[in-house]
This record gives sequence, structure tokens and C-alpha cells, in this order.
Amino acid sequence: MTDTTAPRAIIIGGSLGGSLAAITLRAIGWRVDVFERSPHALDSRGGGIVLQPDVLHAFHFAGLEHPGTLGVASGDRIFLDAAGNVVQRGWQPQTQTSWNMLYGAMGRTLPPECVHRGEALVRFEQAGGQVRAHFASGRVESGDLLVGADGARSAVRSQLLPALAPSYAGYVAWRGLVPEDRLGAEAAAQLRGVFAFQQGDGHMLLEYLVPGEDGSVEPGRRRWNWVWYRKVAQEGLAALLTDANGRRHAFSLPPGALPPARAAELRAAAAAELAPSFAQLVALTDEPFVQIIQDLAVPRMVFGRVVLVGDAAFVPRPHTAGSTAKAAANALALAQALDRTGLPLDDRLREWEALQLRAGTAMTRAGVQMGDRIMGLAPALD
Repeated sequence: MTDTTAPRAIIIGGSLGGSLAAITLRAIGWRVDVFERSPHALDSRGGGIVLQPDVLHAFHFAGLEHPGTLGVASGDRIFLDAAGNVVQRGWQPQTQTSWNMLYGAMGRTLPPECVHRGEALVRFEQAGGQVRAHFASGRVESGDLLVGADGARSAVRSQLLPALAPSYAGYVAWRGLVPEDRLGAEAAAQLRGVFAFQQGDGHMLLEYLVPGEDGSVEPGRRRWNWVWYRKVAQEGLAALLTDANGRRHAFSLPPGALPPARAAELRAAAAAELAPSFAQLVALTDEPFVQIIQDLAVPRMVFGRVVLVGDAAFVPRPHTAGSTAKAAANALALAQALDRTGLPLDDRLREWEALQLRAGTAMTRAGVQMGDRIMGLAPALD
């Protein structure tokens, strides 16, 4: 039975960041309601994710038990040249998971009545230690805290910091997922059990195995996840982000939206530039998708009883493998701060903000340096 006297959090955004905030706040006894602008259940648009300790810490704090493993282990890291030769190999074990594995694990722990789909935030106001949120549907909700976990296009951030928006980094990430059993035997033997890369002139591809769409980690039922970073001039983004129906998207084309001609161009480029195993993966991908690489760092994360977490606050480049880990660290630290006693709430939020700002700024800067070096981009002037 829900304790109606417990404090209430209104969480804007129902993807990984919002789900992490929901499970950790529920663990300290808060009532949570998650509002997601999409009217449909979210899909696995994010593809593969490197599983970091911060995510496991948040799961453990929330008491979330998952049967079996949350990902697929790899041992060596290998680098291939364009001919497919292994030019570098080193032992660097880690675990790779997938967006839908984490999302499904958290979704199963949240009561259905806590998640509200098709609710787009319009505005909010604060008074007397309460936040009132207004949605496009006409719905109005009040709570003790509003958590902006609505990603790089955050509606919460746009009201708080209207002049701040993500900036384009100069390149994009082409992505795809291929069922494990579709890849040829020779290519599978080369790529199975490793984290594989190919570094080229102004581009880089990486690949690893992730759980299957149903969460299976059994050999033969997993998926090959690949990401190919390629430069695209700013003036070329409009054409790149126009889908098969002629609709222009802002930051990405989801699976199934790529025009056939553009998909053919991608496969031709892969055949010309990539190692045979990688080119085969691209060719076998039914629905490749693309996301632009962006940079974003906020100067603040706490605004009275409104906080920003995850990609609503910092968008680190994917080379850090830290976006989901950062959201998990934000959520866990927020729950721990709110659960403390002996300090006024404002002081606890300020302490939380100071630590999370420092970590987010450092990760974002590291990602910019790493990405610009990998892609051969000139360093930005301060």
C-alpha cells in the first residue's frame, strides 16, 4: 500500500536516466511518478552499452535482483586494419550489456501505475517547497521534487537554462545490431569474445557482443553491436537526418527510418573502408541508424526543488562509455543525499550538486579530448 505521506518526486523522462532515478528514490521510500513524452513503450534504440560499476551500484541500492548476468563478457581488445589483420591485441576484460536489458530490468520493478506515457511537459513552477508540473494533455501534478531526466533535448533544462543547447561535435555515430547467428563463421571466429576496433583516417568502428533482444546471453542468441564514427560537415546534417518519409529529425534517425539510398551508401562505404568482418556486419544490418555526436555541460544542476540528471545535464561523448554510468551515479547520489538527516534539504542538494557537477564536467572534457583525437579534429579554442 502506498504511503501517501511520503515525499513525492515527479520524474520527467522515462528512459534509462528516469528509470534509474525512479528505482533509487523508491528505495528510500519516496513516491515516484515517471512522465514520458512518447505514447509508446520505448524501444532498444540505444543499442549496446558498456556495463559500468555505477549501474550495478544503483541496482544493488534499489534491491533490484536480475537472474543471471546483465551482459556479455569480453576479454581481449583487438584492433584490425582495413585488410582484416589483427594489428594490436591486449587483455582488457569488461562486460557489455544493452539498452533494452537495463530498461527491461528496471521496468519490471516499477509498478505500472507509476509510469505515465504520452505526457509531454509544457512548464512548471515552484512555490513553498513544492513543484507544479503542467503537461500538454492538460494534466497538472505537484510534488516535493521535480527530476529532469529527459535527455539531451530536455524540456526541463530548456525552461531553466533557455540559452543552453547541445553543440555538434563534427561527426556522427552509425549504429547497428545483428543477430549472432547471421554472421559468417570466419568473421564470427575473429570477433567473438573480444572488443574489436578499427581506427582509420577520420573514422573509427568498434564492435562487441550484447544480449539478444529477449535478454538472452546464450551463445548463438546474442547480437553483434557495432558503432561507426564518421565525420559529417554541419551543412550535411539536414540531408543526413531526413528520413525515408521526408521528415527532418533533430539529432538522430531511429531504426527503420533511414532512406534505402542512404543505407546503400553506408554499405558501399563499409565495403570500401572497413575490415571484411566489419563490412559484413554493416551489410547484414537490416535497420542501421544514426545519432549525431554532441557536447553539453550545464553550469548548475539544482534549481530550488528542480534537479537535472543524466544527459539533461551533461552529454559526454560515447568514447567515455559513461553516459548511462553518469545517470546511475547522479540518481544514486541523489537518493543518498535525500535520505540523509541532520541537514536542511537545500544544503543536501547543494552538496549533491557540487560533487555531480565536478564529475560531469570532468567526464565531458575527457570525452571531447578523446573524441577529437580519435577523429582527427582540431582542438577547440578556450
